[in-house]
Amino acid sequence: MIYVISDLHGYPLDKFKKLLKKAGFGSHRGDFLYILGDVVDRNGDGGAQMLYWLTEQPDIQLILGNHEAMLMACDFIFDEITPETIKNLDTQKMELLDNYVKNGGGVTIQGLAKLSKDQRMYILEYLKECPLYETVCIKDKDYLLVHAGLDNFSPDKKIDDYTADELIWTWPEIDDEYYTDIMTIFGHTSTSSYGEEYMGKIIKTKTWMDIDVGAGFGREPVLLRLDDMKEFR
Repeated sequence: MIYVISDLHGYPLDKFKKLLKKAGFGSHRGDFLYILGDVVDRNGDGGAQMLYWLTEQPDIQLILGNHEAMLMACDFIFDEITPETIKNLDTQKMELLDNYVKNGGGVTIQGLAKLSKDQRMYILEYLKECPLYETVCIKDKDYLLVHAGLDNFSPDKKIDDYTADELIWTWPEIDDEYYTDIMTIFGHTSTSSYGEEYMGKIIKTKTWMDIDVGAGFGREPVLLRLDDMKEFR
């Protein structure tokens, strides 16, 4: 069985494990989970414990989100995180750090500071290996899994021709259409942004699905099983 979830944004690891158990997720039966980006920032420990846990999960793949990209741009904090080291940052690094904190990264920095340096560096190496997208085929149906959608979309444009920013920073309109022969699944844009009628709900159009139901804003995430489109909360 193939599962997807997105935009956990510091969702508690213990609650996440309970959600997986509720869905019957297990590597013993060949299950696999794709997290469509943005494990980090905004809430709790900022996903620090979640990230370290993910480095040890062979049946879960994190797809890079814009918040992970912002964290990686501040890779200098993985070495040592103290008031003194932050005070001594140059102007460019301070601007990167300030932007990250303004986007909810403060709690992640605090969470990472509680880990050992070896754990932090292990996380950094793990993030460097995370893909920008994945494709899967289930029951003869093809799926493209990506964080935010496809900016500057063209049906003649190959997925490898998209830039990282086009895959992790776009905000699709409700009437946008993507490839007709593959269902694109993404997060990044909370479904409530499309109207109150979508609050806490997955949106499915002819060519794409948005599964970010607002966990970053205090709502419960939805774990979607692609084999039968069953939702777990």
